[in-house]
Amino acid sequence: MKNLLSIGLSLLLAGQSMALESPASQPNIIVIMADDMGYGDLGSYNGIHHTPHLDQLAREGLRFTDFHSSGTVCSPTRAGLITGRYQHKTGVDGVVNADPKHPSHSFGVDPKTQITFPSLVKAKGYKTGLFGKWHVGYEERYRPMNFGFDRFVGFLSGNIDYISHYDRMHSYDWWHNEKQVVEQGYSTHLITEHAINFINDNKNNPFVLYVAHEAVHDPMQGPDSPIQRGPDKQKRKQDIDKEPIFKQVIGELDVSVGKLVEAVKLAGLSENTLIIFTSDNGPMKLSSPGPLRGKKGSLFEGGHRVPTIAWWPTKIKANTVSEQLTISLDIMPTILALTGAVVPAEHQLDGISLLPVFSGDKQPVRDLFWRNGGLNLHSSDLQTNDVAKAMRQGKWKLLVSPYYRSMSLYDLDKDLAEQHNIASSHPEVVKQMTEKVRAWESDILPYLPYQIRTKPLKSEKPAK
Repeated sequence: MKNLLSIGLSLLLAGQSMALESPASQPNIIVIMADDMGYGDLGSYNGIHHTPHLDQLAREGLRFTDFHSSGTVCSPTRAGLITGRYQHKTGVDGVVNADPKHPSHSFGVDPKTQITFPSLVKAKGYKTGLFGKWHVGYEERYRPMNFGFDRFVGFLSGNIDYISHYDRMHSYDWWHNEKQVVEQGYSTHLITEHAINFINDNKNNPFVLYVAHEAVHDPMQGPDSPIQRGPDKQKRKQDIDKEPIFKQVIGELDVSVGKLVEAVKLAGLSENTLIIFTSDNGPMKLSSPGPLRGKKGSLFEGGHRVPTIAWWPTKIKANTVSEQLTISLDIMPTILALTGAVVPAEHQLDGISLLPVFSGDKQPVRDLFWRNGGLNLHSSDLQTNDVAKAMRQGKWKLLVSPYYRSMSLYDLDKDLAEQHNIASSHPEVVKQMTEKVRAWESDILPYLPYQIRTKPLKSEKPAK
């Protein structure tokens, strides 16, 4: 683990040096995160949907084929994104629930104890904006404006009615900075409009912009769909076909990306702006994992391998593909490398800068880990349940069942769909990787707001 962190830190410092020596010393950065979009949704990934603007972004930039979200559900990946560390170290290892009665509703990323990129880049003179979904804390102390964002328009919860802006608990959830504001409009359109205004307002200042779309998450609503939540909720047919609506939802997201790219070009910023498009986890029910096994919430590749595109006309060669193993935790180190912002010397990030990948440089084999978080458990289970884990090491994928009862091993070079468990044929690989998973879990457990036991209950039989 220490060797991996040393490699990550050296690559981060190298990336910072590369960025500071470049003619564009203060480039702009835009991170666009879709919600619940699968690996098989985009046309450029041989997907099933018509996404011309995102496909154009891929043709003009770099398409990742082995990029992963750090979580398999919403909140964890977003916590990892803003901190550059495994989200478990922030205390957010599962969904921060919208229901005030759920124990995880009170959890969140604490800006007083966590180091995040918005505050760091502000110290370098950057303007910062967040438009769209937050979902890493409901309480006032956990809200976006405490993290160094100059402007926030969006919602705190995991999803809202696209039109009425009420969350699943039927609470109104649309904010301008620190105040709830009634604003009419389809959420995808509003997020886009505010993001474009931010670009235009700051075209003479360096900026870091985080555009966190609600699409393609439920509820399924196009711009003209009935309201499903709040006082103006409309009755709708129970047997409605959601597929055509889903096409509208993903289509509006695609158009949004096109408008953002066009805004960058019209502002004369395309030569000095990096855009990264990704998803927070694998696909929900109507989305597609493509050739992968599993969907949102799964530790199979389909649950966390996500479509990701990097666009920067003057720095990234057009129509290129990276097969390197990368993760959403790498986005913060990349931002720091480009802006010149640094973390304290004693603070270790778990991601590494993507700048060498943008240049086509081959990176060393790395280990990546996933853990389906305890925040998803019921309150009575928080002290008594272990959860499943997963690990990637090059071509190898290891899945570990709760309490380490059983292991499944897959060779992704030969079995991308994870159909053939070959653990019994490679006991040494399983042993080595399992030891690394145990060490990683021991590293993160002290950060969690409760202690998850890793020994089986008396009523449960240990692994053979």
